[in-house]
Amino acid sequence: MTASTDPLARLLAIMARLRDPACGCEWDLAQDFASIAPYTIEEAYEVADAIARGDMAELRGELGDLLLQVVFHARMAEEAGHFAFGDVAAAIADKMEARHPHIFASEGGKMDTARWESIKAAERAEAGAESAMDGVALALPALMRAQKLQKRAARDGFDWPDRAGPESKVVEEIEELASASSSEIFEECGDLLFAAVNLVRSYGVDAEEALRHGNAKFERRYRAMESRAAGRFADLSLEEQEAHWQAVKAAE
Repeated sequence: MTASTDPLARLLAIMARLRDPACGCEWDLAQDFASIAPYTIEEAYEVADAIARGDMAELRGELGDLLLQVVFHARMAEEAGHFAFGDVAAAIADKMEARHPHIFASEGGKMDTARWESIKAAERAEAGAESAMDGVALALPALMRAQKLQKRAARDGFDWPDRAGPESKVVEEIEELASASSSEIFEECGDLLFAAVNLVRSYGVDAEEALRHGNAKFERRYRAMESRAAGRFADLSLEEQEAHWQAVKAAE
């Protein structure tokens, strides 16, 4: 294989070689879209993790891993006669130009929320969408998907007029969960979480980001408690553990 001075062309050539039926890699040849999809999702999260930690050296590597996933999917699609990597790049370039007519077209003006939503609605209609719920990916994390579904409904006016609505709904769902039978608990838990996302959304906060921040805070505090307890945290009584928790919170 002749080396290319174009890094992207080189990567595409490498993937083609890995998928070559005659001399490719057994593992790469055995993959399909479904088997690769979990790796694609994992790599996207690793990109987000590198960004959250401010590690630019690692971000470079993780972006490369994510790009490899795009190249892998595109190569399999090309082999099946569906599309190639160039088609993927052309499609997103077309979309970006269409979504920014104030930059790439002669329309001028500024992009505001109404204009953006109008463009997105036209895209969904062109794709054959029949419901406002169409296009909200099933594979999204449940918290993120709940927020997107709620935003879609809000565009049609199906939303609380003020924050009192989602607040009362959370209280209602807590009460329903408390009185639920064993066969109802699972469903009521889902209703409570969905209502909580709606309340968070009413504050203009991204629920996924807020929970990610909450997770990081809990992990940081728990590690600090373990450190304070010198390796014997699990042996402490609940009261002693709570004392460490309060001390860690106070130290922050």
